[in-house]
Amino acid sequence: MNYLIVTGQSGAGKTACVRYLEDQGCFCVDNLPPVILPRLIEAFDAAPLRVPTVAIGVDVRSGEFFDANAVAKMIQELRQTGRRIETIFMEAGEESLLDRYKETRREHPLCQEGLTLTQAISEERSRLQPLREQANYVIDTTGLTARAMRKLLSRTLGNMESDEPPLRAEVMSFGFKRGLPRQADLVTDVRFLPNPFYIENLCRHTGLDEDVRDFVMEHPTTQEFMTRWKDLLTFLIPHYKEEGKHRLVIAVGCTGGAHRSVAIAEAIGEFLRGMGMPVEVTHRDLLLEQASWTAPREDEA
Repeated sequence: MNYLIVTGQSGAGKTACVRYLEDQGCFCVDNLPPVILPRLIEAFDAAPLRVPTVAIGVDVRSGEFFDANAVAKMIQELRQTGRRIETIFMEAGEESLLDRYKETRREHPLCQEGLTLTQAISEERSRLQPLREQANYVIDTTGLTARAMRKLLSRTLGNMESDEPPLRAEVMSFGFKRGLPRQADLVTDVRFLPNPFYIENLCRHTGLDEDVRDFVMEHPTTQEFMTRWKDLLTFLIPHYKEEGKHRLVIAVGCTGGAHRSVAIAEAIGEFLRGMGMPVEVTHRDLLLEQASWTAPREDEA
């Protein structure tokens, strides 16, 4: 088991670092009181964890439980037991930290001691010096956006990462009459395709049934649409991966969410699986739409 201690200045990106490591498959614990650190590591050593790395956030948020000298000594003693323990220290310039606190309107942990923000930043930098001197990685995030910070973490910590987690896709069919799915990254409207609802022997079937699927998928307009849509996905997916995205939600909508959108969503899911992606296909409004076919009309109720 490998251990990463994530520490450093408040506002320098420790939380972003922990989240990044979590995305890479690490087991993460944030804001741990340092006194618990040895016992926690013993517990992880004994646990049947499937992940190779545990990341632990330790910093001044622990208040009276935090002493940088004591933490540095504790880490050194744990290393002497033969455990692989590395330290990541996050820092940033004073102006960047001031700007970030003004943007988020959050209070620096040391301001609770009666210090101004500028004094708190300076005092924390001084207190953390023993951990900075001991760190395996010192990461300066001065002036970086969240995206740039993530890329810096990737470059700096690349040698510690587990295999890059795959981009997962959820392909969802839905009906526009029940609203857009808010979680969607990509939305396509297939209401321009011929509607099986108006075909007598198809209207009570769904896009999961072979007759409706064939009606939708064999139409020349559908075939041209699928060719163009597959080309777009083939272009987009590598760029989503490059940006570090790990879940892509593709929503396919028709009027009710039972015929065209269902058939197209299933076809897109099959295409993405052929690209080697983990894919889940869901149909948000299918059961609701089917229920509406047999529900009494208001004038019959």
